[in-house]
Amino acid sequence: MSEETQAWIGLGGNLGDVPATLAEARRALAACSTRPLRASSLYGSAPWGDVANAGPDYVNQVVEMWTRASPEALLSTLLEIEARNGRLRPVGIRWAPRTLDLDLLAMGALTRETPTLSLPHPRLAARRFVLLPWAELAPDFRVCGLESTVSDLLASCPDPGPCWPLSV
Repeated sequence: MSEETQAWIGLGGNLGDVPATLAEARRALAACSTRPLRASSLYGSAPWGDVANAGPDYVNQVVEMWTRASPEALLSTLLEIEARNGRLRPVGIRWAPRTLDLDLLAMGALTRETPTLSLPHPRLAARRFVLLPWAELAPDFRVCGLESTVSDLLASCPDPGPCWPLSV
């Protein structure tokens, strides 16, 4: 891509010093952003998905960045940042505890459906721990492909799990 595109990234983790890991991830994302990064507050949330593999509570955040990278190149960068921060992906376990998880939530008005990338993120509308921090930054952002704003998605989110602001 040659033009600048807004990208929304979900950050989270539940192993180690998660606030410090998220700060390191923000620094890495800021280094590849064409504009200053904007970040939500940190939020705590109970494990989501297969709770038998979930571990302790999560710390979550959403950031806005601007990039000239393609969605595929940005996803590759996110995976590299995860790996540098100790992210392991145990085979056969989808929602294992992790030091860092970076999800590409949306990228401008782009939609994609490939074996390795779905835009917007296929489960974002069902995750309160994504929508609550995102709504702090951009409640009126219209998620292309879902044709709803972040605040509308949050209001209709089926996720009953608790999500709370953290003071760190």
